[in-house]
This record gives sequence, structure tokens and C-alpha cells, in this order.
Amino acid sequence: MAVKRALVSVSNKEGIVPFVQQLVELGVEVVSTGGTRKALEEAGVSVIGISEVTGFPEILDGRVKTLHPNIHGGLLAMRESEDHLSQLQEHNITPIDLVVVNLYPFQQTIAKPDVTFADAIENIDIGGPSMLRAAAKNHAHVTVVVDPSDYETVITQLKADSKVAEDTRKKLAAKVFRHTAAYDAVIAEYLTNEVNEENPESLTVTFEKKQDLRYGENPHQKAAFYRKPLGPTTSIAQAEQLHGKELSYNNINDADAAVAIVKEFDEPAVVAIKHMNPCGVGVGETIEQAYDKAYEADPVSIFGGIIAANREVDRETALKMKEIFLEIIIAPSFTEEALEVLTTKKNLRLLTLPIEKATKAELRLTTIHGGALVQEEDTFGLDEANIRVATKREPTEEEWKALKLAWKVVKHVKSNAIVLAKNEMTIGVGAGQMNRVGAAKIAIEQAGQEANGAVMGSDAFFPMSDTVEEAGKAGITAIIQPGGSIRDEDSIAKADELGIAMVFTGVRHFKH
Repeated sequence: MAVKRALVSVSNKEGIVPFVQQLVELGVEVVSTGGTRKALEEAGVSVIGISEVTGFPEILDGRVKTLHPNIHGGLLAMRESEDHLSQLQEHNITPIDLVVVNLYPFQQTIAKPDVTFADAIENIDIGGPSMLRAAAKNHAHVTVVVDPSDYETVITQLKADSKVAEDTRKKLAAKVFRHTAAYDAVIAEYLTNEVNEENPESLTVTFEKKQDLRYGENPHQKAAFYRKPLGPTTSIAQAEQLHGKELSYNNINDADAAVAIVKEFDEPAVVAIKHMNPCGVGVGETIEQAYDKAYEADPVSIFGGIIAANREVDRETALKMKEIFLEIIIAPSFTEEALEVLTTKKNLRLLTLPIEKATKAELRLTTIHGGALVQEEDTFGLDEANIRVATKREPTEEEWKALKLAWKVVKHVKSNAIVLAKNEMTIGVGAGQMNRVGAAKIAIEQAGQEANGAVMGSDAFFPMSDTVEEAGKAGITAIIQPGGSIRDEDSIAKADELGIAMVFTGVRHFKH
């Protein structure tokens, strides 16, 4: 079906003038509104004002201009229906064959730090989505364009055949409904947050595609990477990639895990991640010292790992990082000298983003087959815990330092989880085991002789005293755990028997 009349009303005016100029050259009659009409006329493009079509002025500061039967009748009429066409003729309504509309910038408005609620509400588009949805519903007869990147496709097809192909109209209609759904999802989230509604009866979320991925966890799985509109700047989805090949699905997951752990530390810290679990965490007076400790924690597993640092990476640290194969290095920044060193490795990915503790708990969405789970992320810190020493012996000052490090790290290890720490670094990690004593044995075996004099952190309580017994055999001197088991007294008694100091936090950190 040939395109004879188009309706153009856009907030994003990118490319609109040359696009409409080409429409006019093809003999298309163009109807336009408000600011779009002004921009086109200033460019010398002849258009028909919306009021000439509706016979009614734009009113209420532009809130009402296209909500009229002369517009929506022209959009929704089924051209194969003689009854519809006769009604159009009876009411002197001209069919509209092409709709080019994009919406008030609600998302950009609420992103402003000084936005008022009134400003946000005023930028909720009403007429635009109505026209888009009407045209998309009637895509069998109407072409609808919401994205400037589609202008070229539409013009090319019009020049070739005076019409837009059916499959193109269908694809453009699908894009419209994705666009309006995402638009409404952002509005719904904003208003839901404004009224502090928790766990609403329906969850509307939207994500914007950041990039296609070569594959998912495995080469036979298709995948893509999406980011949340107006998501936190500290998210890996907002990171800037300075160097290296494209991120993979597994890279992104591991990088997210690394950033989450390194945010726990105020002092210079480095985290090494493999398969979503930390293989080494170190702190120091400088980022170089922290890296040395993270490397020393597990020099085998760090190979092919992801590194996150919470301070700028300098040349000296970069030279050490260059010595081994790493997939990614994430930091707030890199010195020019560090970049000179690291960019010699062609495939090494270098990412920057702010490494800052969350000011509020973000909602985390986990999908299951056919559903989703939503919860606040675990931002509970040791400073907020109700700490008590359960044993006769209290930890020494050095043990307290190590216990705090172990507790910050074990929070991010897959349950059941045990972390051993000593001398400002992890020395053993037992992750994702079916029982807690199994996780302890793995961590102790990894630590080897270094377990002697180390401390132990557990993400959840000890159901019995066997883990304490294993700790005693290895020479572990202090333990931090939530407590809360009906058999806590057994663990306390065993710790007292072995001279181990045990601290209860009252806070569990399961991570599945």
C-alpha cells in the first residue's frame, strides 16, 4: 500500500529534517505538531499543522493535540473494510499511512539530580504512546517508526516501491510495543519508588541492550548483555572498557562478583575471581601490596582470573599484573604508565568504573524457569552486626583484623562457604559445598601449613561441632560465624576446649 500521508511528532529530532525532506520529495503529505512542525518549517519543509487536521487547537500547554478521531480514525481504519472506509469518508477523515513518533524524554528527565516530581510527571507522554500503539496495532496498513535508526530502511523501501514491505512493518510494530512497554516500565518503577511500594502485585522491569555476546556460558548457548536504565554508576554494566577484546558472558558475571567484593574494603584492596568465587583477596597500605597478597593467596587459581582493585593501578602494580595471564583488570583508573604496560597485551580487558559502596540496597532479580525471584542485595556489614564473643577467650587485635577480612569475603562466596584469612589476605576458600565441614576441609587443604595461626569465617552457623574440630586440628585460632544453631553450645564448648576464640555476628550471609 502506497504511503500518501505521514504524521510526524518527535521529541528526539535526530535526522528528522532530512528524513521528512525525502518524504516530501516522494510526494508524501506530512502532518506535524508543535516543536517538530516548527523545526521542519524552519528548515524549509512544508507541513500541515495538526490543528488543520483536527479542526481543534492544541490545548492545555500541548497536553492535548493528537487525541482526536481525525487522527486515530486515520490510524486505525482497516483499509480492506468497506465499512471503515465509508466511515472515514462520511467524517472527512484522511487515512494516515506512516507514523513517525518518539516520546517525551521521561528517563532523561528523572536522571537529572535536581528533578522535581512535577517535572517528572509533566514528561509522561500520553498522545505519543497512543499514536504509536494505534499505528502498531494497524501495522497491516500503517508503517510506524519510533527509532531514528530505522529512517533509512523506510526511505530505501519507499524509493524502491512506494511502500514499506509487510515484514518490515511487522518488525517496526514489534519494536514500538517493546519501546512503549519499556517507557511505561520506567514510569512505573519511578512512581512505585516514590510511594515506597514494596513487592507490588506486578513487577515491571526493563533493560537496554548493551551488546550482543558471542555466546553464553557455553559456546552452544546464545546470549546478550543488557543494562538497567538509570542503573548505578558502580555497576559493571556501566563500566568503560579502555582496552582488550569484547567481554564474554562469563567475564561479565565474574567481573560483577569481583567488584561486589572489592567494594567491601576502605583500605587498598585487590580481589581475584575465578568462576564467581574469590581465589585471592589481599589488603595493604598500597594497591601494589594488596595485589601481592591477592596473588600470594592462590598463585595457581589466579591464572586466567579477573582482578578488581579499589585504587588506581600504577606502573609497578601493572608490571606485576602483566607477568601472568589475566582476563580482566577492573579499577577506578589506571595511570598513563600503567596503561602503557598493560595495553601491550592485546586481549587483556581493562575496565574502569567507580568503586564505591552502595548508598542503598538495590533490588536483585534472579530468574528461574518460568519465573523470577526479587530481593534486596546483601549490603549488611559487620559494623551493623550485633557482635558478641561466645567463648572464654577473646580474639587478639591481629585476629580481629583477620576475622573482619574473612567475614567481608565469605559473604560473597557461594554457600556453604568457609574462608581462612591471615596477614591481611585470604589463604583458603571452600565454596559451594553440600555440607559445612566439607567446605572447611577444602579451605584448610588449600591453606596447607599457612592454616596454622589463621582465622576462619563461615557464612552460616555450624550445625555441629565437627567444623570447629577440623579448625583446631589445622591450628586455626579464631572463628567468626553467625551463630543461631540449636547446637551452638557444642561448638562453643569445642572451641573453649581447643583454645579457639569464637565470635557470633547474628547475621547469616547465604549466597546461592
